[in-house]
Amino acid sequence: MDVTPGTAMTNDMQASASSVTRFVGHEAEVQGDLLPVEEPLQIRLAGEDVVVTMRTPGHDEELAAGFLFTEGIIAGKTHIESIVHCPDDANGGAPSPNVVNVTPTDRSLLDPARWQRNMFASSSCGVCGKISIEQVRMGRLYHPMQEKLSVDLETLYSLPGKIRQAQTGFEQTGGLHAAALFTPDGHLLVLREDVGRHNAVDKVIGHALIEGLLPLDNHVLVVTSRASFEIVQKALAAGVRVMATISAPTSLAVEMAQEGGITLVAFLRDRRCNVYAGAL
Repeated sequence: MDVTPGTAMTNDMQASASSVTRFVGHEAEVQGDLLPVEEPLQIRLAGEDVVVTMRTPGHDEELAAGFLFTEGIIAGKTHIESIVHCPDDANGGAPSPNVVNVTPTDRSLLDPARWQRNMFASSSCGVCGKISIEQVRMGRLYHPMQEKLSVDLETLYSLPGKIRQAQTGFEQTGGLHAAALFTPDGHLLVLREDVGRHNAVDKVIGHALIEGLLPLDNHVLVVTSRASFEIVQKALAAGVRVMATISAPTSLAVEMAQEGGITLVAFLRDRRCNVYAGAL
């Protein structure tokens, strides 16, 4: 699979300079500010449009790979021949920063009926582009493991602090979600940031796919957002067995975690947490 810098863009533009008028009481002052970048990414499969998702630029190849995998369009790394940014004819053929093409090794993957969805997904919700709730439930799931993955509570409590230390984009802008992958003893393997929490998760899963780490049944996934149905579905698609979020879970997310055999931890902050499915 070709995702080398010669064929793929690796720019990571998370913040954009702006100005802001800040008020303290009735005193106003114009200052410089950094805003989280949000731009569209058009993902193509062998030149065929699959989706346009609003994302924070950076790690686009991982996002494309993770999205196609968690949507059930590709089955793994062996289904990807290459991931490249498409040439921009309006810019002399230079790689377009917002259009990426995935060339599959299996041409049968090009059947649009396998991945039909509306062609736009906002940065806040990837599920809203789905055509029906049945399609939402069509994603792949690894079979639950017989042995659960045990994580020490003190290790779990340490993870939000490690994420904050590694979140450079959030430190600059205050407006980016993060998804992070840890070993059971709390070692940070990879962290990705994005305006869309589902994009951050897809980037982490895409990284794991490209690096040959799937399934993630011996890893802990932590997301700095609520636990939505879609986030749990993506975690299960990658084989995650312990997942934690900083905010609340939804009822459908808890149901999905229980069905899939995942340990779902939420409200993980200030040395507290709630376990909604599974057990630590």
